[in-house]
Amino acid sequence: MGIFSWLKSEKVLYYPGCLTKGVLKEEFENYKEIFNRLGIDFVMLDDAVCCGLPVLNAGYKKDVKKLAEKNLKIFKDKGITKIISNCPSCLHTFNDVYPKLVRDWDIPCEHATVVILRGLKKKGLRFKGESEVVAYHDPCHLGRYSRIYDEPREVIEMLGGRIVESRFNREGALCCGGGGGVRANFEKLAKDIAKSRVESFDSEVGKIISPCGLCYANLKSASDKSIEFSSFVLGKLRGLKR
Repeated sequence: MGIFSWLKSEKVLYYPGCLTKGVLKEEFENYKEIFNRLGIDFVMLDDAVCCGLPVLNAGYKKDVKKLAEKNLKIFKDKGITKIISNCPSCLHTFNDVYPKLVRDWDIPCEHATVVILRGLKKKGLRFKGESEVVAYHDPCHLGRYSRIYDEPREVIEMLGGRIVESRFNREGALCCGGGGGVRANFEKLAKDIAKSRVESFDSEVGKIISPCGLCYANLKSASDKSIEFSSFVLGKLRGLKR
């Protein structure tokens, strides 16, 4: 099971991202429980700092470099060799931004959906009850930036979800409206975009699932159908028998 100290020489860091750890506390706990249930060992670090993408989006490249250097030192001092993050923005930052800013950056990051899929397959877990009609929202940083489209869908389907695709999906998916500082600076605009995105889904779906905390939160401002990926997965795992 997952551990939260360095009493064991674990090398895999779970990095939830600022939004999940600071605001979406239920989702934070969800992911830890999911990893534990799937036998995925991980450690947590209290002294890790923000990945810095919001700072980069605001134009402060030098400050992002400082954050990258600080995180690299912290991770190396603890012997971290791999990162798991549920935040698509952190994933993109670690894999695509840091290597351009810090020459010695060599720690790969995997998205939680990829790790969860591997864990489900390893344990041979699959939902066998009646399927649930759901929609899936492709987050920008997970899809277009990191090219992760299939893994989250496969997890949802393995756990009893029947995805009804929007005509705007995968590479052509519409943004939720919350990223790039829009939600923080132009709240009404962000909500209007979220409403437009919700309306692009089939009205018959019971849930709109997104593996991105920001997408989940912004879409929820337009529809109570919005749920975070971890809530769907954990709900199914708790009732699942091998």
